[in-house]
Amino acid sequence: MTPTQKIPAAVSMEEARRLAREHKDPGALLALVPYAVFLGLRMDLRDLAAPVLHLPFKPSLIGNAALPAIHGGVVASFMESAALMHLLLMLDERRVPKSIDFSIDYLRSAQAEDSFAACAVERLGRRVAQVQIRCWQSDAARPVALGRAHFLLDADAPA
Repeated sequence: MTPTQKIPAAVSMEEARRLAREHKDPGALLALVPYAVFLGLRMDLRDLAAPVLHLPFKPSLIGNAALPAIHGGVVASFMESAALMHLLLMLDERRVPKSIDFSIDYLRSAQAEDSFAACAVERLGRRVAQVQIRCWQSDAARPVALGRAHFLLDADAPA
């Protein structure tokens, strides 16, 4: 979803997931998470097995004007949002998973440019999912940060 696109009309999570999976249209799925809309996140669904989230750079994201570098809190929240969006796309949850914890390793400064994140569900239980997140900018082989997040799933959903 680009900043000029309108937020899609409210749709159910199931419909948003269907649009993303079948039509590779992530707009409704991104609209389920207001912070994703605020950041202007985009999602590349060319490979549904490995979606890539995109955080377009904007000057308001700068935390250190001397470098300039994106604020570490923005990097962390982008990565946590990427993990959540990954779960929403990959799992058939009825509700938005709730964040339990999040840890991040900052490897280098995130420069004043677009950022990208890819995720992998490393452990999936009945109630909890653990997601690994990798964030990079111009070179995927040189991540700016690595993260790990745990989410509480909808334990009441039918198996």
